[in-house]
Amino acid sequence: MSENKQRIKQMLLENRGLITAKQVSACRIPRQRLTEMIDSHEIVRVGRGVYALPQVLEDEMFVLQYRFSRGIFSHETALYLHGVTDRTPHYFVMTFPQGYNTESVKQNGVNAKTAVARLYELGLTVIFSHAGQPLKAYNIERTLCDIIKSKSDIQFINQAMKAYANSKEKNISKLLTYADELRVKPKILTYLEVLL
Repeated sequence: MSENKQRIKQMLLENRGLITAKQVSACRIPRQRLTEMIDSHEIVRVGRGVYALPQVLEDEMFVLQYRFSRGIFSHETALYLHGVTDRTPHYFVMTFPQGYNTESVKQNGVNAKTAVARLYELGLTVIFSHAGQPLKAYNIERTLCDIIKSKSDIQFINQAMKAYANSKEKNISKLLTYADELRVKPKILTYLEVLL
């Protein structure tokens, strides 16, 4: 095996099985090596300029996070990651900073939302995908505020709020702080009065 291919494999291992053509070029490795590795089925192309080990493709959320690194899993997708809902999302929802061009994100079947700069990282946490890969997502308190603000399906909201109210990890103070920031505090208070 050539030295360049060996370096690419090492980079893949260091990057949890994903690599970009930009990273390869930055190491002064000809991009032709990527094509050769695709032809020999050592890697697969998962998007424009993004390559992965074949087994990584099974974690679609991690691949999306890698391709759209500014995106944060939110709304129904974040609820799913937190295990608050039993519904598997029909599509993934990611939030990006206001002004981010979301056209390519939408072309990949992602429901792209935007948030103003001061709220973009509010409630940001790291949660692990079902395949064990780290993903950026909003915490449960921020997510509950988001689904109420975006007027999700009422049954979906009710299920999520009930699960939260019954959770040992609930943080009502944090939920109310976020609800105030995101301007949904009266609605959150109504749910809490009924459920607690």
